[in-house]
Amino acid sequence: MSTSGFARLFSRLSVAPCFTNPIAKPSLLSQCKSCGTVYRQSFIHTFQNGPALQRGITSNFQRQTNLAVLVSKHGVRQISPKLQAPVRRTTNLGSFGTFFPDIPVHAQKMVGRWLIGCAGMVFGAVILGGVTRLTESGLSMVDWRLLKDMRPPQSQQEWEEEFERYKQFPEYKFNAKEKEITLSDFKFIYYMEYAHRMWGRMVGVAFLLPAAYFLKKGWIAKAMKARLGIMAGLLGFQGFLGWYMVKSGLQEKPGPNDVPRVSQYRLAAHLGSAFLLYTLFVWSGLTHLLPPNKLEFTKGLRKVRGMAHGSKALVFITAVSGAFVAGLDAGLVYNTYPKMSDKWIPDDLLALSPKWKNFFENSTAVQFDHRWLAHATVGLITALWVSSRKVHLPPRARLAVNCLCGMAYIQVLLGITTLLTFVPTSLAATHQSGSLILLTCAVWLTHELRKIPK
Repeated sequence: MSTSGFARLFSRLSVAPCFTNPIAKPSLLSQCKSCGTVYRQSFIHTFQNGPALQRGITSNFQRQTNLAVLVSKHGVRQISPKLQAPVRRTTNLGSFGTFFPDIPVHAQKMVGRWLIGCAGMVFGAVILGGVTRLTESGLSMVDWRLLKDMRPPQSQQEWEEEFERYKQFPEYKFNAKEKEITLSDFKFIYYMEYAHRMWGRMVGVAFLLPAAYFLKKGWIAKAMKARLGIMAGLLGFQGFLGWYMVKSGLQEKPGPNDVPRVSQYRLAAHLGSAFLLYTLFVWSGLTHLLPPNKLEFTKGLRKVRGMAHGSKALVFITAVSGAFVAGLDAGLVYNTYPKMSDKWIPDDLLALSPKWKNFFENSTAVQFDHRWLAHATVGLITALWVSSRKVHLPPRARLAVNCLCGMAYIQVLLGITTLLTFVPTSLAATHQSGSLILLTCAVWLTHELRKIPK
């Protein structure tokens, strides 16, 4: 049958809008102009009432009905449903890409923007938490109550009662030896911790209420439901870790000169889980918003992809090591660069016993680790950028690798400046923000280079 014959045949089919608007010539694969659905076609010759052509049409995105169409020189003779059977789903690689073909495009956009918005709120929580720690405000609220904490002290009497409770804990006793702490000073640190806690609650509300709405509307794909459950679990776990961390700083220290501070282990767990939650939000949001790239995984591209994932892991590990630096105030022990004082390897690097404790409890070793992890990270990202110049990358992936490389050098410069200036609050907070931006670039790049299931 000629091409014009097939066109006349398709124009007379009324089984679905997709079947009436194929793209041009018949071939093994055709695509609908109106919805982007791709059809697989098969040709079987039969001999009923003369030579005829049986044509089976299957859609990749719905439970299908195979149609046997008997055609003779007089046109369509018969259209009969046959073989009611599901067809394996595949990914739609249309203009708005998307990984969830059963969900309307506008719904995917809304869900994607919501997830990116949640990522932005987690970003804000991390930065606010960093400023709270840098201003030594984290231990000002000495208890944790989900609802009662939402109302700060109102009257002068309530403020004085809260201040008296704070005076019973180690941080006040230690700081009072060096300077007088007034009620006005206490109000400042209290409001810093209060803002951090309330922001955390706002993140929970901004996630849970829209999630319930989107689930009710049926706009959450099956594959995303489990991921939403993980996100909800991480949000709850973050609240628990936050109080568990603060609680460690409210305990009496064994030595009279020991500085009251939260456990660096718990601080690292709190920050690491926040980074993990942020990564999940960003990845899932990009999956809903950006069309997947059609990539040919050559040897060079596979190498670049592996290096991108390695860079993402190193960025994450380096950021968590920064939590140990913050927890031990290790940024103040050696404020020189590139050497630590006048040595590449300081004498007190392994002062504690057993040796493994030095990497988590020795301020010198913790700063040493963070420095060299940063060096390794920027070195790998530089190698990734050089390797990416030798392979063909889609425009978005090329932009992502350029942003990643540029941000890596900015982050290193921020870290060095923070160290040399004895960790001022503004620079330290900016450095922490830079780690999240760097992680965002790494997540974006690996998302652009992801493999699409067939």
